[in-house]
Amino acid sequence: MSGAATPSPERSRQMALVRGKDTKPEMKVRRLVHRLGYRYRLHRRDLPGSPDLVFPSRRKVIFVHGCFWHRHPDPACKLARMPKSRLEFWESKLTANAERDLRSQAALEAMGWRVLILWECGLESEHDLADRIVGFLES
Repeated sequence: MSGAATPSPERSRQMALVRGKDTKPEMKVRRLVHRLGYRYRLHRRDLPGSPDLVFPSRRKVIFVHGCFWHRHPDPACKLARMPKSRLEFWESKLTANAERDLRSQAALEAMGWRVLILWECGLESEHDLADRIVGFLES
């Protein structure tokens, strides 16, 4: 089977369930940020990459990246491993995602925005996450 093969109906159904926004990691961050007293806008389409949380008055944005989909570069991250099948397809797709993320981040920074990337695997400790978010928003 080549990398360009049509996915099975079962695989198509599974992939259709993958959310692009309002994911569990994103919702966890949004609830925490709200509890910390910060207010934000969601997915501003007029900004590069449509950041997950936007703080317009502070000119800061937060992206909540899934380790698999955005190619978390940390070698210790167990969520970022490559699938065993259709390697050519996944390598191309996930590399393109990571490159798009870097372009969006660079464009935002060029526009005067500060960017915080939160990785899915780093959301376990709510206390550490809160410290990191407050540090970013208050700096």
